[in-house]
Amino acid sequence: MAEGTIKKVLDKGFGFIKTATDKDLFFHSSAVQGVGFNDLREGQKVTYTEGMGQKGPCAENVKPA
Repeated sequence: MAEGTIKKVLDKGFGFIKTATDKDLFFHSSAVQGVGFNDLREGQKVTYTEGMGQKGPCAENVKPA
């Protein structure tokens, strides 16, 4: 699993993770595991797996680190 930092969490049910390569990776609330989407905060460390969504790369299995 890769590690990153929550860059932005939006009220619309999605957010972005800043990856180790400084790339922003989209994630949807349905990809969050172990905690509720609303429990995630900007600057929080998370682990994830990179997958492919309808519009390109996205984070899946997002969990607090």
